[in-house]
Amino acid sequence: MNPSHTCSICYYLAPMEGITTYSFRNAYHRHYGGVDKYFTPFISSRSLNARERNEILPEHNEGMQLVPQILTNRAEEFLAIAGRIAFYGYKTVNLNLGCPSGTVVSRRRGAGFLSVPEDLDRFLDTIYQKCPLGISIKTRIGISSPEEWDPLLDIFMKYPIEELIVHPRLQQEGYVGSVHREAYGKALKALEKASPSPACPGIPACPHRIPLCYNGDILSVATRDSLLEAFPETDTIMIGRGILRNPGLLQELRHTPYAASRQREEPALPHGPAGALASCAIQDSTATVSVPALATLKAFHAELLERYRQIMPGDTPTLYKMKELWAYLSHSFESPDKYLKKIRKADHLADYLGAVNGLFGNCRFLG
Repeated sequence: MNPSHTCSICYYLAPMEGITTYSFRNAYHRHYGGVDKYFTPFISSRSLNARERNEILPEHNEGMQLVPQILTNRAEEFLAIAGRIAFYGYKTVNLNLGCPSGTVVSRRRGAGFLSVPEDLDRFLDTIYQKCPLGISIKTRIGISSPEEWDPLLDIFMKYPIEELIVHPRLQQEGYVGSVHREAYGKALKALEKASPSPACPGIPACPHRIPLCYNGDILSVATRDSLLEAFPETDTIMIGRGILRNPGLLQELRHTPYAASRQREEPALPHGPAGALASCAIQDSTATVSVPALATLKAFHAELLERYRQIMPGDTPTLYKMKELWAYLSHSFESPDKYLKKIRKADHLADYLGAVNGLFGNCRFLG
């Protein structure tokens, strides 16, 4: 891995249904930042309902590069949704082939669409011929066996995919167990040579390899470094749960480039390429010199809570949103169970704030 590569790794925030809403994205962007690309939770209504429109309104996403994500298995529905999204000025959409939820999969959408590869192939053929927008794909590697991945890759390689985001787990695995890194490695090798096949008449030849993004279990500098050690050609990483557990994770990653993390024993910046690498990390406009502290987390939490209070009809839905976040955020604190239980039980905003302030004041912050 050369110095310029480690300085140019892009980081995306993964879409998570019900959590990474425009309210969350705005609060996160204001207090942490460092995200090169955001994605909306999936959009599935042909006419765009009020919630979906709010997610993509330009005034709700100022200063962010945002890609709307579509969930469907019907080409005509995808094209209709993409057309409405284009009205708001977007040039790219993302196809969700990764959601492992049982209710989604039972309708053969999300990761469930991978169970019918012939139907998926026909679907992709139609949308890549007719959609005026660029189309990226976020996908799992199959339903129940890693052996499903090779045929799926063959399908993907036929199309001018703007970017392929691979979460190397099977649908049936959910978020449990280790990722299948070898599947990501196969994608790296295969997609370097990918270009549209003659099976797609009318689709212009792809002038470059299909860009690849890794997604899955990046929870720390160490897990990022392990990925880059195994696959040094990786230049784009999507993170979801890792950021929810530790909102300052991106700042840690940007402040500690891969090669620099191997040289922490050095007392000063070395001369030559290694010195250039460390300097690049410090000069990166999206990086911060220190990991955000508890005060930043408190400010982020306060803004997010206020944003939800402004758009939600009362305490109950507001608290529901905040409790979803604490299922992840509690991992940033030592021994939070006592206060986490109170947070979960809170029915009123005052009770919730009392529990949160107790956690902030009495549990050691690990972020």
